[in-house]
Amino acid sequence: MKLLFDENLSFRLVQALNDIYPDSTHIRQVGLLGADDLQIWNFAAKHGFLLVSKDTDFYERSLVFGAPPKIVWLRTGNISVQETITLLRTQYIVIRHFSEDTIASFIALKMGSA
Repeated sequence: MKLLFDENLSFRLVQALNDIYPDSTHIRQVGLLGADDLQIWNFAAKHGFLLVSKDTDFYERSLVFGAPPKIVWLRTGNISVQETITLLRTQYIVIRHFSEDTIASFIALKMGSA
């Protein structure tokens, strides 16, 4: 299970979460900084990433087109990098189950998610 972090998230998440989300990357590390949503979507789908974003556009695209890629939609507002790390660590099992679900195309996570 590898994550592709959208540009609205810190590139520092890659290193901070490498122990539980190995092979994850940030769009800036794959030359997609400033790319349009379709390019990012297609890259994530082609390379087997779960796309992590705060952007409602990816959530809406997943409603229309389904997966792949699967979308991890962070509905957190402005939170620190450390709070984002904590959220993605505490929701690891939820994200793992979501990644294995053959029907779901997105998951919405908020602080305090169960």
